[in-house]
Amino acid sequence: MRLKGLFVAAAAGALLAGAGIVSALAATGDGSPGDANIAFVGRWDRSNASAYVPNWAGAYLRTGFTGTTVKLKQRNAIDLYYSIDGGSVQYIQNVSGTVNLTPSALPSGNHTLLVSYRVVAGSYSGDAVFQGLVLDSGARTLPANVSPKLVEFVGDSITVGTTSSKNALTAYGWLTGEQLGVRHTQIGYGGGCLVATADGCVSVASQFLKTGYSATSANWDFTRYTADAVVINLGTNDKSHGVSSADFQNGYVAFLKTVRGKYPNAAIFALETFSKRYAAETQAAVTTQNGAGDRNIYYVNTEGWLPSDGLSDSVHPNDKGHQAITAKLAPIVAAKLTTTTSPSPTTAGPSPTASRTPTGSTPPPTGTCKVAYKITNQWAGGFGGDVTITNLGSPITAWTLGWTFASGQSVTQAWNATVTQSGTTVTAKNVSYNGAIATGGTAGFGFNGAWTTTNPVPTAFTLNGTACTTS
Repeated sequence: MRLKGLFVAAAAGALLAGAGIVSALAATGDGSPGDANIAFVGRWDRSNASAYVPNWAGAYLRTGFTGTTVKLKQRNAIDLYYSIDGGSVQYIQNVSGTVNLTPSALPSGNHTLLVSYRVVAGSYSGDAVFQGLVLDSGARTLPANVSPKLVEFVGDSITVGTTSSKNALTAYGWLTGEQLGVRHTQIGYGGGCLVATADGCVSVASQFLKTGYSATSANWDFTRYTADAVVINLGTNDKSHGVSSADFQNGYVAFLKTVRGKYPNAAIFALETFSKRYAAETQAAVTTQNGAGDRNIYYVNTEGWLPSDGLSDSVHPNDKGHQAITAKLAPIVAAKLTTTTSPSPTTAGPSPTASRTPTGSTPPPTGTCKVAYKITNQWAGGFGGDVTITNLGSPITAWTLGWTFASGQSVTQAWNATVTQSGTTVTAKNVSYNGAIATGGTAGFGFNGAWTTTNPVPTAFTLNGTACTTS
């Protein structure tokens, strides 16, 4: 009877698998779509348990895995991006079947994987369907290391990343999320409007409620994730479709109410469009909701964010433009993600005092500063770092932090600070919005770096020429 029961169970499992109902039978670690070790970030259609479909530009998956190789099971031809062990993003085109992501075998051990399917202005280039991973014999997936916080970016082709080098992955939403170390997703539609128009402009505000960009897409299940912050950048396209100022403002108020209804505790940021279209109406919509009692919605003035060479055409930012936007936006979002005080209605952004940094620096008294240096991620030849300065002395209005690297270590990219290096000596200076540090206050910045032989943590730091303790 026991043997018969085993046969019955096996047969039932085969029938369920044949019907596409495999998530209940998926084993953690097996690399199937239902594997709990794979984190699917963003809006994924899981109605077919054996084939998950990512929707919108910002959807991606992360997981860890053991062994020396990893392959991706694809249904039909697709273009996609992937990164292994935090390395540079690779782009492969027109691949299908069992796609080998490790043509050169990796060192035996634990690894990480990120996969994002290419989305171009709201439509997929190819068949974006994830059917699982193929690993070495005896290998398994490992839990993905993802933040509990999530930021959702809502917009049009600018949010999608159209005309930037890697589309969504080089757009300001993706860059901001990565810089903040949080999960992130981009709900963007090329050519989309805030308000649906008679000539066919799609309302992104309406599609925000959907699993995907298609008009026939199923309603999204908002219990699947909760955003801690939402960044809205809409209005660039409405003007050319004849949307009146009154209709736009009313539509924006309605959309803010919709977002608040889905994410009761999220900080909501309404960006002034980079083309300055409907700026007054956007700000008025925020003011209306602030006046109605929602004090966690912020209008973000984007004047001066884009450099003169930051556009690839008359509308879309290029890579430099998206990086410039990120440098301004990331600290604004970060401040509301980490705040523990009651929010107040305001125009979000650095305070006027913080934006006027004197050219000189005020040294703190000896022994009154502390530095926390953390390696956030490391891979062959590269790493990510995070530095937090705590001022334990008198208030300062500008800061310069110095330390010495070991031979072979270098900073390759930084944010929230201007970092230079001469030999092994590294100097980090505040940027316009984070120079002032009150007594007991902190300032932080992050960077990516390179290393050769070893990657030790520095043990000696100076703030404005005075030695600091480390933690």
